[in-house]
Amino acid sequence: MKIFIDTSSLIKLYHFEQGTEDIDKLFKEHIIDEIFLSEIIKIEFSSAIWKKVRTKDLTESEAKELIEIFKLDFDKFTFIDIDKELIKKSIELLSKYGLEGLRTLDSLQLASILRVKEFVSIGKTNDDLLKKFFEKEGIKTENA
Repeated sequence: MKIFIDTSSLIKLYHFEQGTEDIDKLFKEHIIDEIFLSEIIKIEFSSAIWKKVRTKDLTESEAKELIEIFKLDFDKFTFIDIDKELIKKSIELLSKYGLEGLRTLDSLQLASILRVKEFVSIGKTNDDLLKKFFEKEGIKTENA
């Protein structure tokens, strides 16, 4: 099985929080051959971890450790490049879904999964709005 994971779900693999059990279940019930991530996740992951420091969910040393572990795991993932074509697709998606609330970074996530849609069995996100857009674009979002 090949999957796409956005930041809201990936973070749950590195830090236990609400929703971690769901992503763990996916990995326990399926053989995952490939994990696609948008290149933007390298920035979003760090941002999300530092937010957890600001909200006192993590210490600064824990944050640095989690970010370093994620970096060490880069070779486990297939990153989808943010290039001119992906930016163009992101702009198209903003025109299509902007009135429904699609925002910049989520448009890049959505454009990224659409690039690999034919290979992906499931798209995991814990963001309800992004999940809605995944589903509108014909991407399965629930565990099989």
